[in-house]
Amino acid sequence: MGGNYFSLEDLPPTLDVFPLTGLVLLPRGQLPLNVFEPRYLALIDASLSGTRLIGMIQPTQHEDKVLKPALSTIGCAGRLTSYRESDDGRYLITLTGICRFRVAEELATDAPYRSVKPDFAPFVGDLAPVGEGDFPRDRLLAALRDYLSRRDLKADWRSVMGAAPETLVNALAMLCPFEPAEKQALLEAPGWLERVDTLIALLEMANAGPTGPASLN
Repeated sequence: MGGNYFSLEDLPPTLDVFPLTGLVLLPRGQLPLNVFEPRYLALIDASLSGTRLIGMIQPTQHEDKVLKPALSTIGCAGRLTSYRESDDGRYLITLTGICRFRVAEELATDAPYRSVKPDFAPFVGDLAPVGEGDFPRDRLLAALRDYLSRRDLKADWRSVMGAAPETLVNALAMLCPFEPAEKQALLEAPGWLERVDTLIALLEMANAGPTGPASLN
């Protein structure tokens, strides 16, 4: 399968998934991952020899507490667009978001990683560029300035100011240290403007709360 996805027919009927708490992938977003667990090294190997698509999805229970945690109902398929193997056997990869999916069912498999039957149909709009419409850049930047300053976070402000709207929103949604449920709300926002509104609301709600040290990387 090539790297162009224009319709539902271009997407696979089954999808191997990478469950991680606190991480989401958004369409056209880029997510770097440091992969070291043997089961997920095997997942990357299978992806490289197959469709190069992996489903990022949050479990609803933390992986440290449950051997096979239940999965969220919605995740996002990403194409493996960057790959490097470290000297100690880790894989340093980047996934580029393609399309969200709803888990139709989890599949039985002998592989050490999990696979699902994805339903991409509800999110076919993800395959087209977003209509950015009336992007409230000033309000977002104001909320972001307060968020960063209250947490003593550093950012490349020139890059922030010059970023395309979707690139900026995706980066903030994926990198800001929001709670897993808040990350999931950003992923599940029905459309572009709803995601922007959700992101601004999360920043503004965080700004109204207590401050503390954090890192944005």
